[in-house]
Amino acid sequence: MKSRKIRTTRRAVSDPASGLGTTGPLLVLTGRPNVGKSTIFNRILGERRAVVEATPGVTRDRLYAPAEWAGTPFVVTDTGGLGGGDGDPFAPLVAAQARAALAEADVVLLVVDAGDGLLPADRDIAAELRRLRRPVVVIANKADRRTASVHEFYALGLGEPLPVSAVRGEGLGDVLDSALALLQARQPADPSPVAEEEPPRVAFVGRPNVGKSSLVNRLLGTERLIVSDLAGTTRDAIDVPWQPGGRRFLLVDTPGLRRPARIAARGIERWSATRTFSAIARAEAAVVVLDAGEPCTDQDKRIAGSVVDRRRAALLLLNKADTLSAAALAETMDLVRREMPFLAHAPLLACSAVTGQGLAGLPASLGAVADAYRRRLATAPLNQCVRSAVALHPPASFEGRAVRIYYATQIRTAPPTIALVTNRRGAVAPAYARYLENRIRATFNLEGAPIRFVFRERQHRRLVLGGSPERRG
Repeated sequence: MKSRKIRTTRRAVSDPASGLGTTGPLLVLTGRPNVGKSTIFNRILGERRAVVEATPGVTRDRLYAPAEWAGTPFVVTDTGGLGGGDGDPFAPLVAAQARAALAEADVVLLVVDAGDGLLPADRDIAAELRRLRRPVVVIANKADRRTASVHEFYALGLGEPLPVSAVRGEGLGDVLDSALALLQARQPADPSPVAEEEPPRVAFVGRPNVGKSSLVNRLLGTERLIVSDLAGTTRDAIDVPWQPGGRRFLLVDTPGLRRPARIAARGIERWSATRTFSAIARAEAAVVVLDAGEPCTDQDKRIAGSVVDRRRAALLLLNKADTLSAAALAETMDLVRREMPFLAHAPLLACSAVTGQGLAGLPASLGAVADAYRRRLATAPLNQCVRSAVALHPPASFEGRAVRIYYATQIRTAPPTIALVTNRRGAVAPAYARYLENRIRATFNLEGAPIRFVFRERQHRRLVLGGSPERRG
């Protein structure tokens, strides 16, 4: 079995369900639950993107990600598969997600368990795929087991079953060679896609059942994500492109975060929580979704605090606003502002995923927050802003000496990072830094974006902002 390395690519992936074109042909993984689809998905990507557990039915929504093999870029999709167990309330929804992905597939990767052998459920799935009339590669996973039987899968009538060990990463080279050969037989090679600026990545975060998936579905205008009243429905971070009015975003629906004490030390929920924090770290902006019925629990504050700690742009979204009167809604929004002063710079919107109330202005607000996060400030206007702030309210003295701010310049974006040259490092008090931050944010319309200061001690004679030239010491 081959074990050639699969190359990943940073091209932005486009979800066909969103109405956008893909960056390459679409390969869709399907099969019974717990045959190793997510492990193969992760192996193709070279990273642990999908949740993997021994428990059947872990994957629910479909995951899209870009990869590359033999110089050919493609998109691979993990699904929860078909033939879920009886008694699982999510089985019909998972199957619907899988069938939606299969309808878009250029090549289907049917995963079977060589250790279990050929089962009736495998035959049922194969029959459905034959009706779909898509090229299929049969992957006989777990072929390294002593009980493995590969040849019996010829009976599916879908061609040669390829032996694979996803755990060891063996045999996937043959699988991808076969898949790309099927693609080339179907269509001529497309020219290389034109590189585009990656759209802002926006993570929807919050407690379980505050309506994150419902909001994303409402924005997309389609049931892209599984929605249920049961807590813990979403188990992985799901990337979904969105293009309102021509502006491109990549929305990331994340699992709800419960209090740390309620999360088991191991298992699916622990991994889901890790995926949520990873999604925040990968995003440029986070939409902190709150429930209008109880908008400011301690857990809401922890989640919002994690966004601040990672210096991501933020927007507060109060969902289920349709359940409150106008007076109660205004009072609740005031409460959110009082309870979350550390996000005073973030826009606060009220909405309803059920009725669509308040969502019309969300694209513009998200666009403004994302633009602020990436904004580059010209040095001259920035210094003028700081000079005016210092003249209006000079910094307090430090250890008996006046504090001087000589110069300001932006040294980085995402988030906006500003170097302030002073006469002494550590002399500017945190409260004064917040004052400068608020003045800069108001002057340059940086609502929603954090501003980071880097303080540097002056190394040579320089003009004092708001004062006269001064010599060192």
